[in-house]
Amino acid sequence: MKSSTAEVEERAVAVIGTACRLPGADDPDQLWEVLRDGLDATSDTPADRYDVDALYSPRAEPGTVGARRAGYVRGMADFDAEFFGISTAEATELDPQQRLLLMATWEALEDAGQLPRDLAGTRTGVFVGAARSDFLEEQYRRGLTAVTPSAFHNYRSLLAARLSHEFDLRGPSVVYDTACASSLTAVHSAVMSLRAGETRLAVVAGVNLLLRPDEGVLMTQAGSLSSDGRVKFGSADADGFAPSDAVGVVVLKPLRQAIADGDRVRAVIAGSAIGNDGQTSDSVLTPSLDGQRDVLRWAYEDAGICPADVDFVEAHGAGSPALDPLELTALGEVLGEGRPAERPCLVGSVKSNIGHAEAAGGIAGLIKTVLALEHGQVPPSLNVSRLNPTVAWDRLPLALATRLQELPGAGRPAIAGVSGQGSSALNAHVVVRQGETVTSRHADPRHAGGDEEVCLLTLSARSIPALQDLVRSYVDYLSPGGRGAEFALADICFSAATRREHHPFRVAVMADSREAMVRALTDPGRLADPEVASLPLAAAAEQYRRGHDVRWESVFGPDHLYVPLPTYPWQTRRYWPGERVAETPAAGSDLATTVLREHARSTSADYSDGSLLTDMGIDSLARVRIILRLASDHGYEVEAEELAGLRTVGDFRNWLHVLEAQAA
Repeated sequence: MKSSTAEVEERAVAVIGTACRLPGADDPDQLWEVLRDGLDATSDTPADRYDVDALYSPRAEPGTVGARRAGYVRGMADFDAEFFGISTAEATELDPQQRLLLMATWEALEDAGQLPRDLAGTRTGVFVGAARSDFLEEQYRRGLTAVTPSAFHNYRSLLAARLSHEFDLRGPSVVYDTACASSLTAVHSAVMSLRAGETRLAVVAGVNLLLRPDEGVLMTQAGSLSSDGRVKFGSADADGFAPSDAVGVVVLKPLRQAIADGDRVRAVIAGSAIGNDGQTSDSVLTPSLDGQRDVLRWAYEDAGICPADVDFVEAHGAGSPALDPLELTALGEVLGEGRPAERPCLVGSVKSNIGHAEAAGGIAGLIKTVLALEHGQVPPSLNVSRLNPTVAWDRLPLALATRLQELPGAGRPAIAGVSGQGSSALNAHVVVRQGETVTSRHADPRHAGGDEEVCLLTLSARSIPALQDLVRSYVDYLSPGGRGAEFALADICFSAATRREHHPFRVAVMADSREAMVRALTDPGRLADPEVASLPLAAAAEQYRRGHDVRWESVFGPDHLYVPLPTYPWQTRRYWPGERVAETPAAGSDLATTVLREHARSTSADYSDGSLLTDMGIDSLARVRIILRLASDHGYEVEAEELAGLRTVGDFRNWLHVLEAQAA
């Protein structure tokens, strides 16, 4: 039964924030460049994943991989541990899926303009699609003697729990594994939770990192791995699966609430559905045409949208010679009912750009769809020299998007669908429509002469280097050609003050134009400009710089818009087992403090002599590892009584002094 318009609007969910780490793209803006320009972001397998030269074989021999390339994110092991209060030792032992997910979630919340401090303690939900535990499996395969309690932190269920704990989110915190439909299953579950009132905000993510060759070997043996590491959806040359890394996060809120809160509605989820094939297929691993058609119909019924009105579908699009025709047939039959022949539905797959991100493939497809709706364009699907001849293109009202195309104007918001299918026989489909585009006030008649009121811009970070990087980001943002040219300066300053967390290291500058603001950011002397410093805003600026809270409602008047801003500039380093992280000792730190800081579980640990090592997270096993390493470096043999006696920071400092004296 088709839902009424009023019901649809009441149940609609807004996408208010996105973030991603994908092959060739560290954020959604870079992803759009990859998509718009039709770039192939796959690459040869890096040496820090596995030795592909030792495993590669063009023939499906036992224990070999049939492709040298796949989709890989940059800086897989890079992380800003200090920002999240995580020690070097813990960061090194933590699954990089969790690390990247932490940073991407912060970015998505920033993009959504949601302050983590305001979300703390609320029933915000966390829904994560994930199917890999490569890092944990690698820990186990080093041998049973190498297993330490740190492995507890890397169970897949903690992917969601880590986010909930870090941001103090009290709502549902769930990991979904429905194979390649996992992240769209997470989206569907989040939508249901928001509609039921169980949560008022949802963080939805998908994550997939290829750290081991096992699955590639399996797919090679099954004959389903693409020989050149590229997905060729809808092509006569399609030859199978090409795996990919991916981290994607979206922030969802009920549409009515998002509008009331002044959020930026990037797109609207009108409906969704998931369903299993049941016994409509020959086996649990064989996809079903009936199962796919059912879920498509259910999704559009839930959305209250006629399938014939859909403009674009981001297909599951795995590039399988057997599965692509099945998916395209299901799409054509359901979306073709009552569709005019002259208006075929465009179809594409982000997998042709980045590879198949498996459990995170659906969230990658959803982010691509949000970008396509925002830009009003459908990016090209790659690697198609000839259409798959087994697809009845002549009778299916579909067109594979092989070039950049404008979304057709239909006098209404454009409508898109996103599909996901798992080897678990689970089908998922999400119905998305265009959101409200932020209206720029730059061309407002009040500012036609280029002059605006003097505005206060506040920037902050958790370290001096990060603040310097943030200032540089805003200089680029505000300079000619920067993204800030789209928005009124007052809205930019309002957004920076009210929609960003404020950290200890701060800058506050005032100006009446972008050009003047850039000068103020690049020339500290501008802060002393008498004309600017005499303004009432100067008091608020000084209050902010001193670390005090500011009543922003008294600084900014009504009717300001939230607009996109630069995201936090991470200060990352590489953390990987077996590799030493170069630590920069804090000023005045002795060797004992430097060593303990490297292994402590908290960056706020107390290093005074009376502090217990256990209180800073250095348990007995960690204590043994530290002491044996130091003793070995100094050619010193440790007695068991010495280990038992080292309980406090003072004990450790005294022992280290003795060790250094004996070595001298």
